[in-house]
Amino acid sequence: MRKAMWVAAAAGVALLVSGCGSEGGTDKGGSSSAGSSSAGSASTGGSGGGSEAGDGTLTADAVSKEIESAATAAGFAEDPTGDPVAPELKNCMVTWNADAEKAADPKKSYDGTVTALAKGGWAEGKGLAQGGSEIKTFTKSGWQLKASNHSTGPLKMVMFIATDTGPECEALFAADLKKNKKP
Repeated sequence: MRKAMWVAAAAGVALLVSGCGSEGGTDKGGSSSAGSSSAGSASTGGSGGGSEAGDGTLTADAVSKEIESAATAAGFAEDPTGDPVAPELKNCMVTWNADAEKAADPKKSYDGTVTALAKGGWAEGKGLAQGGSEIKTFTKSGWQLKASNHSTGPLKMVMFIATDTGPECEALFAADLKKNKKP
């Protein structure tokens, strides 16, 4: 099961890095790239431990807290067995894996989480629903979030993966992909 979660997370990251689902202003709210040019400074981890870096962009810690708050209020507990983010990407990427097996109703908890995120200022973009799985894309302050629900089948997975879309983080993601590419 852990390998399946890693594969799903890697697929989500590939979608995030490639910009899938954010072209041409077709996102609800029209903010597919708004704020991206100033997001680079958030990748340095922000300053002062607050929710935003000095330039108004969110820090990884703030994004993590927003996801955790929304998910736990909706009935999820975090799955402690999820794969951690590589140390060099910690300021650019946040993953939060829900323990969908323990949730009373994973679909209802997923819907509650994404509703809370939208109320918290995350602008919903393109989504995909197919074969019982659902992926929704959100943006906020230079971050892109993929919320995925794969809880209808025998393997129940719900995860939230957010990435800083600034140029510094994009360079770190590209370097990480190149480093881990198999010949």
